[in-house]
Amino acid sequence: MKNVLNCSGHALKIPNIVNSEGVYLFDDNGKQYMDLESGVWCTALGHKNPRINKIIGKQINSTMHAGFCYSNNILDESAKSVLSITNLQDGKCVFLCSGSEAIDILRQISRHVTGKDKTLALHDAYLGSFSSAINRNEGWHIFNWQKCKTCPQVNECDPACVELQGIADDMAEFVFEPGSASGYVRFPPRALIQNLVKLVRNNGGKIIVNEVTTGIGRTGKWFGYQHYGIEPDMVAIGKGVGNGYPVSVAVLSSALVKDLEDKPFKYGQSHQNDPLGAAIVNEVIQVIDDDNLIGEAERKGEVFLSQLEKLVDDEIVLGVRGRGLMFGVDLLNAKIGDEIFDELIEKGFIVCNRGALFRIDPPLTIAEAEFAEFIDAFTSIIASKKNAR
Repeated sequence: MKNVLNCSGHALKIPNIVNSEGVYLFDDNGKQYMDLESGVWCTALGHKNPRINKIIGKQINSTMHAGFCYSNNILDESAKSVLSITNLQDGKCVFLCSGSEAIDILRQISRHVTGKDKTLALHDAYLGSFSSAINRNEGWHIFNWQKCKTCPQVNECDPACVELQGIADDMAEFVFEPGSASGYVRFPPRALIQNLVKLVRNNGGKIIVNEVTTGIGRTGKWFGYQHYGIEPDMVAIGKGVGNGYPVSVAVLSSALVKDLEDKPFKYGQSHQNDPLGAAIVNEVIQVIDDDNLIGEAERKGEVFLSQLEKLVDDEIVLGVRGRGLMFGVDLLNAKIGDEIFDELIEKGFIVCNRGALFRIDPPLTIAEAEFAEFIDAFTSIIASKKNAR
């Protein structure tokens, strides 16, 4: 890989994957690896899913790409599927290439419609790789909810709390990321989120939910925001909705559509509303629905979380949390984390290593027996670390 710039912040551990199937990857030596981070959250239905591959071939043989002045009926069919699962019937969708792009266009629309110029976000929210989301020195109000975790009123969240009163009325939107927390898997209190939504909406702002990592069944519901009892104005969807293909969806409510009729908005991108991406999105939704993968993610998530919780020993594994098939495992320190990560790879298991935290996001299609193999390997490595100390 001498000609490829690796600027992801992650070391390349397996340089030549030559095949894949389901939860597994295979390198050029024939070694098998269980992919427990689904690529980068992307392969929600597993690698080389036969139904997704079939629909890709079918659409390629029709038309992959469309210009601004012509299209294909699959766009409308797919949009209807997306609007159905977001419960934003009569809204509209824009199909794009990445979650970052979906978030960016929705923020542009929010500012265009409201005339406001500030964004409210939680302190640990990752809202994409664009500079418009990374640079938060101006035009942002960052709400640190760390104190809320130990607040005696955490389950009620007093709207008169001084922390909430510090939020001005000039917020164009509240961009809510419901649980990823920049990959650290933290779930903000439900009552707090409901208060932030009310505060922004009552002042004329819009509610955008970033479901790039938490959507498409990852949390045991279609979308992470559905755990919070809120109704968004806009939804950004990415990663798993393409099962590895680069497609995202920016979803707008019917009320936003009406706003844009009165105040037209222009946005042009070369791969905007491409038929191939839309066909894949539609089929991903159909597979999840046909195979009851939302219910299965909730059920298996409870089983897997209980298995991970048994590993907590306050010595190597300090804590575990999860929702659906999204888990975070807190480790003693980054040194231990790096060592265990390397040993897991040696045994044929891939997790996302964040130093003192492992993020585990298996495909929705993973079998209980497969996850049990990982638990056995993880348990064995932890035991060996204890014996060596």
